[in-house]
Amino acid sequence: MLAILGFLMIGVFMFLIITKRMSALVALIIIPILFALFGGFGNEIGEMMLEGVKQVAPTGIMLMFAILYFGIMIDAGLFDPLVSKILRIVKGDPLKIVLGTAILSMMVALDGDGTTTYMITVSAMLPLYKRLGMNPLILTCIAMLSFGFMNMTPWGGPTARAVSALQLDIADVFTPLIPVMLGGALWTLFTAFILGKKERKRLGIVKIHYSNNENLALSEQSAALEYEDHKRPKLLWVNLILTIALLVCLVLSVLPLPILFMIALVVALMINYPSLDDQKERIANHAGNVLAVVGLVFASGIFTGILSGTEMVDAMANSLVAVIPETWGSYFAVITAVTSIPFTYFMANDPYYFGVLPILAKTAAAYGVDPVEIARASILGQPVHAMSPLMASAYLLVGMAGVEFGDHQKFIFKWALGSCFVMIAVALLIGVITF
Repeated sequence: MLAILGFLMIGVFMFLIITKRMSALVALIIIPILFALFGGFGNEIGEMMLEGVKQVAPTGIMLMFAILYFGIMIDAGLFDPLVSKILRIVKGDPLKIVLGTAILSMMVALDGDGTTTYMITVSAMLPLYKRLGMNPLILTCIAMLSFGFMNMTPWGGPTARAVSALQLDIADVFTPLIPVMLGGALWTLFTAFILGKKERKRLGIVKIHYSNNENLALSEQSAALEYEDHKRPKLLWVNLILTIALLVCLVLSVLPLPILFMIALVVALMINYPSLDDQKERIANHAGNVLAVVGLVFASGIFTGILSGTEMVDAMANSLVAVIPETWGSYFAVITAVTSIPFTYFMANDPYYFGVLPILAKTAAAYGVDPVEIARASILGQPVHAMSPLMASAYLLVGMAGVEFGDHQKFIFKWALGSCFVMIAVALLIGVITF
């Protein structure tokens, strides 16, 4: 009964946001409450929701200050030289811009953090998409596909969880997956090529000329880009050093992520906008984006709190494992790879890797399947996991790009699913998983 209730809840939620009958913010709160009441959990619902909100609170705080920090960097003009450089290279060609998006996002995603990947990629590339009139859904799609397979690195999270849950050696699990990740990279570049070619056909190649002062301008606008009052070109190197220092501290975990971004924000404000009025103006300028993203993060806490507190997520996992016929035992690695797609979409990484994966591995062992193969297979659904409504960074991505969450889900789904199946196919071909 709980499993059915859980699947129905997620199905109703996805239907409502994809068809735009509800906003993601409203659906994330009201749908789980209604299903929890229907399931008879009325007396416990408040505690469940509060626990869910507590779980996402550090993420919400981190995103709030991270959005403000990168917003300040955009205002100050940190990414302007990068945008100008890319424009000079791509020559107004949408195809080259989308391919450039893929390369940039894959490079940034090396740190294994979706928040950083999305913020830097969108900050750098969104101005190009806007100037050429390109579809921002392509930007969100390519950025998320890049993070989806790059998140398989040992420091990204899923691999470390799989290794810990099954008590395996990290090298045995990850090293054979490197060619598989290459398959994911090639699929991302293929997707970028297809989408970019469509945009080139729709928009053509926009001619770009240079003004005397070397600021870029689109010929359609016949005007050079101007430095607004809030630009700080003279502080470019200072802001770059500050941002690099922040990223290094993030990777080294010098301090908790929320604290790092809080400190970086106040330093950035004091350096670039020492005037109190300027600081208020810059913060107010990004308040809407902050509210939209952080609001969704806390709303997702309600959703996950009820999903976990009612034990719907456990019942869903057990029901899916139970329907696998015993005669399929020798194919358990492939089954794990395929089922990791819906499993990791419906639930966060922790309950999957520490709750479901040990069950799968124990069952597979009975059929002679090595646990290391199950660990590798469990990671191959990450491109679809990246688009899960339970992923806080997904709301950051759509919020910064200014697109609807439901539109993004519809746009990316087939490409994310394709990425999963390409990696599964590569894993089978080279023997990373067997059947």
